[in-house]
Amino acid sequence: MQQGGTTETGEELTLRQRDVLDAVLRLLVEEGDHLTMASVARRASCSKETLYKWFGDRDGLLTATVRWQASKVRVAPVDQTRLDLPSLTESLEGYACDWLKVISSDTSIALNRVAIGHAGSGKDNLGAIVLENGRFAMAKRLKPVLEAGRRVGLLAFEDTETAFRVFFGLVGRDIQIRLLLGDWPGLTEAAIADDAARATKQFLALYGARKNP
Repeated sequence: MQQGGTTETGEELTLRQRDVLDAVLRLLVEEGDHLTMASVARRASCSKETLYKWFGDRDGLLTATVRWQASKVRVAPVDQTRLDLPSLTESLEGYACDWLKVISSDTSIALNRVAIGHAGSGKDNLGAIVLENGRFAMAKRLKPVLEAGRRVGLLAFEDTETAFRVFFGLVGRDIQIRLLLGDWPGLTEAAIADDAARATKQFLALYGARKNP
């Protein structure tokens, strides 16, 4: 069962709550900016009272939705006592694959377009919600892996945030902006796997520890 995301009270999502959030994502694709608590209740076959109980207000519902979508980008756990280059590479490639799959989905594209449209408009806090529970949350998941690689001598960098941003940039390149502008950069399963492997190889070339002979 896919894990990730919480309700307004911080509880782990139930299967029914995840179904509701999937309904929110589908509505964002179909209706974009016009999503309301009433439309979500109709699509998910539940009451507005239930939505308010589970998620609070509309911002709470959107926060849970973003967390649920971001939770699909997973980081393979690493055993720091046995971490080696193959297991570190596998973890980085898996993260990159998941991220590319998520950002290229119709639901993520729609969600990001709405967030960009709302940025600075005062309509809601969706832009901040997407940043805090999307990109920033994903950084918190990957940074411990990067730091573990540094501790065992596989990686060499001074600042974890800088290293993460470099890896993030190598994986994403111009893909997300092209998707948001309606271009499709050919992200098949095979292409995503190739891109993830390429980005990981480039990152390790930049930050792989150089051992003295």
